[in-house]
Amino acid sequence: MGQERVTGSGEDPRVAELRTAVSRLRRALAGHPAQFPDRPVAEDELAALDTMARSGAPEIPRLRRSLLLVAGAIGSVSALASALRDVRIAVDLFGEPPRR
Repeated sequence: MGQERVTGSGEDPRVAELRTAVSRLRRALAGHPAQFPDRPVAEDELAALDTMARSGAPEIPRLRRSLLLVAGAIGSVSALASALRDVRIAVDLFGEPPRR
């Protein structure tokens, strides 16, 4: 996508954005008092997203799959909507997966 590397750190700015967004949503989810049936799914997929981001070269199809699972698991918990939107925006920075 033509993104430049951050001077000094060498980290792809898309990866940095993804790490920040995932961290924010993980904190928001951890602080949310409501228990819902798919909460463990959301927590597991956020951990997977964090691992992918830390690897520095996440696979776009896997990113999108995890995003869909997190969005489905969180559902309509409005208190988490802003943080979830930020994760979606960060995933979108990586572009579309290749067409088959």
